Amino acid sequence: MKLGYQTNTWGGVVGHPAGVTSIKDLYYLANGSTEGALKDISEAGYKGFELFDGNLMQYKDKKDEFKSLLNEYSLEFIGVYTGGNFIYPDILEEELIKIEDVSALASELGARHLVIGGGAVRANGILESDYADLAKALDKVAAIAEKYNLIPSYHPHLGTNVEAPDQLDKLMRLTTINLCPDTAHIEAGGGDPVEVIRKYADRIKYIHLKDYQNGEFLPLGEGHQKFEEMIALLNENNYEDWITVELDSYADPKKGAEISHQFLSNYENTK
Repeated sequence: MKLGYQTNTWGGVVGHPAGVTSIKDLYYLANGSTEGALKDISEAGYKGFELFDGNLMQYKDKKDEFKSLLNEYSLEFIGVYTGGNFIYPDILEEELIKIEDVSALASELGARHLVIGGGAVRANGILESDYADLAKALDKVAAIAEKYNLIPSYHPHLGTNVEAPDQLDKLMRLTTINLCPDTAHIEAGGGDPVEVIRKYADRIKYIHLKDYQNGEFLPLGEGHQKFEEMIALLNENNYEDWITVELDSYADPKKGAEISHQFLSNYENTK
């Protein structure tokens, strides 16, 4: 079992302000120190990390510095998280150009996965056609990722048009992209993460774990998610890739990472 951690816990989740007017800059950002996050992630016992596209692009002209961080903290660069609106044809080309820039840099720096969230919710409500438009866009994103030898996966997320189980099923029928379940977002959207993993096991090449209870995202073991069943299902389906903990925020980010690592250590020799 290869355990990784997302850097977004350090500083919380924000967006690049230039993205308000320029789609090419519409990045996610963790508002803390990437170097500090990697140091804590390494010290907590993880072997890899994922980060947001905006934090990755901060190293576009500092590639040697990024590589030196990997060496200093003995970490592997698992992947990058990006996203877009995807349902508005007038800006789709701009979104895809941004994602191609991210994919090229991620690949050059050794990433394995491209994780994609998104699917806008219109002010007047979701249209049925939005799912077909999202699916077509995701197929284009997948082609970009594969061009750079990255494994593309879609990540259902609150605040998008793919929150609820029926919305996920609609989308997955229309696209060939892989699925990266975020177990807490699935439950928060009304789904059962165990059943989602069972249903889409053959399309899961990467996964995000976080716990959930009473509307709150939590370190693993502090909520009520059924991780034992989830990991058993992954093992049954010969899953051998990274398991990444992705906790949006926590008062003490390093402590949260340590809690989840200790919890997962109970399963490290289950396969």
